[in-house]
Amino acid sequence: MPQFANDQAEVLERMKSAQVTKAVVVATEEAEIAPVLTLARENDGLYAAFAVSPQDEALPDLTEEEIVLRVQDPKMVAVGETGLDYHYCQEPLDWQRNRFATHIRAANLANKPLIIHSREAACDTLDILKANGAQNCGFVLHCFCGDWDFAKKALDLGGYLSFSGIVTFRSAQDIQEVARKAPDDRIFIETDSPYLAPVPLRGKRNEPSFVPHVAQFLAQLRGKSIEDIAALTMQNANRFFRI
Repeated sequence: MPQFANDQAEVLERMKSAQVTKAVVVATEEAEIAPVLTLARENDGLYAAFAVSPQDEALPDLTEEEIVLRVQDPKMVAVGETGLDYHYCQEPLDWQRNRFATHIRAANLANKPLIIHSREAACDTLDILKANGAQNCGFVLHCFCGDWDFAKKALDLGGYLSFSGIVTFRSAQDIQEVARKAPDDRIFIETDSPYLAPVPLRGKRNEPSFVPHVAQFLAQLRGKSIEDIAALTMQNANRFFRI
């Protein structure tokens, strides 16, 4: 990402200092695949994922077979992020729904799990996940920002939930309810860097070293120690991404 072009080495060093040992770096268009894979190959604990962004209609679509070819590298651990965004994108959105369905089918063919982006599109997200067999390859709702009803239906499909800095925001009551109720074996933590820095760093450029603030907040919500949250979310991520 260009936001990290000038201090990438320092960001990775701070990540290690914060005891964040693994991260997935996402390529959202074909041009990003090579640099993301290079970064993952050159750094232990970094992994890659790829899908065509659901937020940019202008990006060229790929066939299922083309996506499968692009995620074959062992360092490519997921297809994503893919999904629906009804906040920034306006109807007609058949292109977005079709792109999403293609990514799900490709993930099944590639035997890779899905990283799902869903914003203000809960019902359609669930419908497309079910219709295209996402429960077979596995999926995580990344940067979860829905309510318990959405979360419960996703969990019933076998999905995982990943919590970002949003969960620490005072206004995020629905997300905090989900973060309290979700089962221990279905939750991750993430940054969504460079966006959504957690309290008390809100407004800054987000980076992996900030993720312990999310872990600490989840620990308080769930009545656990930060060490417990770190251990169980790492175990879940390792199992999901098969790393």
